[in-house]
Amino acid sequence: MTPILSILAAGEANPLTGTLPMIIIMIVMFYFLLIRPQKKQRQEQEARVAALKKGDKIVTIGGMHGIVHHVSKETITIKISEGVFVPFNKVAIASVEKSGKGDKKAEEKTSDEDSKEEKKA
Repeated sequence: MTPILSILAAGEANPLTGTLPMIIIMIVMFYFLLIRPQKKQRQEQEARVAALKKGDKIVTIGGMHGIVHHVSKETITIKISEGVFVPFNKVAIASVEKSGKGDKKAEEKTSDEDSKEEKKA
């Protein structure tokens, strides 16, 4: 008998049959639990930065809050206070809060609801 046939005939299991599926399962879990969500967040952030326009409120990775004043291909200029404009690379934007007429209406609704709750109390 050949050595392989004698091992199979003796009933000894291959050591890789138990560990190989576990390794594959771990790789799949890492993909779905770590890699895929992070990739999705990065794509969403890139989409928000690509859609920046004048008047949007942003926060940089350094924690600086401001309003977008000018958008160019690689950089944006944010207005920090009256007469203070600071240029930043687009990759330095941590979060974006869209500004527009819809936001003002939402703020008015919230303030109306708060005033109604105060009257009830």
